[in-house]
Amino acid sequence: MTTLFPVILCGGTGSRLWPLSRAGHPKQFIEFGSTSLLADTLARCAGLEHDRLLIVSNEAHRFYVSDTVRNLPAADIILEPEQRNTAPAIALAALRALEVGGPQPVLLVLPADHRMEPEDVFVRAVRTALPAVEEGRLVTFGITPTSPATGFGYIIRGEALPHGLYEVARFQEKPDAATARRLLDSGEALWNSGMFLFRADVYLEQLRRFRPEMFAAVSAAWQRRTADGRFLRPDAEAFCASAADSVDYAIMEKTDRAAVIPLPLRWNDLGSWEAFYEISPHDAEGNARQGDVMTEGCRNCYLHSTGRLVAAVGVEDVAVVETRDAVLVARRDRVQEVKNIVQRLEAAKRPEHALHPRVCRPWGSYERLAAGDRFQVKHIVVNPGGELSLQKHYHRAEHWVVVGGVAEVTLNDSVRVVTENESIYIPQGSLHRLRNPGKLPLLLIEIQTGGYLGEDDIVRVSDIYGRADAPPAAPAKDDDKEA
Repeated sequence: MTTLFPVILCGGTGSRLWPLSRAGHPKQFIEFGSTSLLADTLARCAGLEHDRLLIVSNEAHRFYVSDTVRNLPAADIILEPEQRNTAPAIALAALRALEVGGPQPVLLVLPADHRMEPEDVFVRAVRTALPAVEEGRLVTFGITPTSPATGFGYIIRGEALPHGLYEVARFQEKPDAATARRLLDSGEALWNSGMFLFRADVYLEQLRRFRPEMFAAVSAAWQRRTADGRFLRPDAEAFCASAADSVDYAIMEKTDRAAVIPLPLRWNDLGSWEAFYEISPHDAEGNARQGDVMTEGCRNCYLHSTGRLVAAVGVEDVAVVETRDAVLVARRDRVQEVKNIVQRLEAAKRPEHALHPRVCRPWGSYERLAAGDRFQVKHIVVNPGGELSLQKHYHRAEHWVVVGGVAEVTLNDSVRVVTENESIYIPQGSLHRLRNPGKLPLLLIEIQTGGYLGEDDIVRVSDIYGRADAPPAAPAKDDDKEA
């Protein structure tokens, strides 16, 4: 019986969906509707009998992943030290599957941020392709195209194979408009979905054949891995010695075992705001609206509000996306270029490229409300049972005002309970920790004062989430009091 391991690739940053998607909280973890794209992908796997989930992510996002899979008993989280594209990431998952799934486990490789329907078509395609995979084929899923899209790569199918598959004649990079039209008219081209099905041992054998240096680096990283509960951490030095490359370039375009199975369904990789315009309901004027939006004389616009009112008058074919600290305005045919803005923000070391004003953490979240000379105000939410690290600051003092729930506060050698409408002062240099012992979220306002309020003014002593191994006076590396 085939042992199936869904492999969820969850390391992307979604820069083309800025300002909603950011490096510190990318699109796969954002709720579009009632669930996140990662949760949708996990639910898609529920229709297939599988051994366990293998999720490949990175350190910065590990607690988002952990929170999403907290109710799933069989899920391993493999943490890449650095992103090296899909080929090394899949190799890590293949090595894990061979350890726990017998000699010939099958990997179903899925990006964490796609949307498709009806999903039963996808499930049937996986089952249809399994016999060919068991025989050693490396199968990719090709989406039946509905338009001459220039934002996707293409797969040109060749001779028919058993089990409803086709040989892969060649892969085509994202084409220009004329080439895309010719591909669509040929009837032999499929959109490249980035989804794959193959045996773990076959994948590794092909990787060893075509990219031996990558295979060696990833294998060494896996042999020297460490484990922390569900988190599996390959050795950073060995893994980072690997080149970065996609599975398409590293293997699929070189191997003679590639096959493709067509998927006749509605699919979108949700890679840009234009993609969200396409999947959203439209009003009579062709506008797609999300959140608090009002229009007057507008046509064919994508208008997205996360909180404030967005009012648009007399505009056509534009995308407007509002968040608390940034607003994107772009022509719809140029929304792909938002990644250039993100690169400029990163080069300028502006926080908007990486973090939202509201920052999620394993214990809850915090949001900056105001800042000025020698002061900063935050709204902090601590989940039931959550606690911040035991820490101190050399250059600032803090004043905590509880506005909801119950706080257990450690201050040097004492522990006290602070309830709603009460407050406590944390002097500069004091050892302190905040914990929520209750069953409801703890809500408080934190007022920071001092000559320096940077988030590198922190000494972490202990932490229940395994993040606080820094030596005294070592600066935090994340823009958070709990990096």
